[in-house]
Amino acid sequence: MRAADVARELEALGDPGAAAHARRYFKAGPGQYAEGDRFLGIRVPVLRGRVRRFRELPLSEVEHLLGSPFHEARLLALLLLVDRFRRGDPAARAAVAEMYLRNLDRVNHWDLVDASAPHILGPYLEGRDRSLLDRLAASPSLWERRVAVMATFHFIRRGAYAPTLRLVRRLLDDPEDLIHKAAGWMLREVGKRDEETLLAFLEENAARMPRTMLRYATEKLDPERQRRFRRA
Repeated sequence: MRAADVARELEALGDPGAAAHARRYFKAGPGQYAEGDRFLGIRVPVLRGRVRRFRELPLSEVEHLLGSPFHEARLLALLLLVDRFRRGDPAARAAVAEMYLRNLDRVNHWDLVDASAPHILGPYLEGRDRSLLDRLAASPSLWERRVAVMATFHFIRRGAYAPTLRLVRRLLDDPEDLIHKAAGWMLREVGKRDEETLLAFLEENAARMPRTMLRYATEKLDPERQRRFRRA
């Protein structure tokens, strides 16, 4: 099977009405952050259901699929990479991660980032130099900065919060709402596991945090603490 075969199957599954809705939902109109993205109109559960069917697609063909102009094809390619990474030995995982990094320009929407970065880049950097995350956090690309933040979810799940806190400090003045949401979400995840670490971060930084980031970060705190930090 080749990427072209997968693409034809996906096109047959498309729904024009759902595609029109997706263009609005994912802000693909003129002047919006996903301007020009194209949609087939396939729901995510349907795509996830195709992972087992296409999991033997050669890595080079997955890379071709990731180059598709259609959003759902890129998402399926990333789901296939996540599946391959999880099942692979160290060499296979390295090949997946290197291909992922080589094609970061195709990981160009929040759902594509969130479905892949915590499951590929985060685990790949376990035990490796994590300065790559700082370089991505300094990127002019909104999506690369979100990749950096979301990759730290892997470390949060393992009780290591420093990578997240370091990146969020760097991004306190980021102009993009999608970065504020991702950073606030990761801080909330830290707080769900270690509230004292979150509270210490908020005491130091709440006054500088964008309102959306602060709202996401404090969502699970008791109402009085939420009010106190949001007044900051």
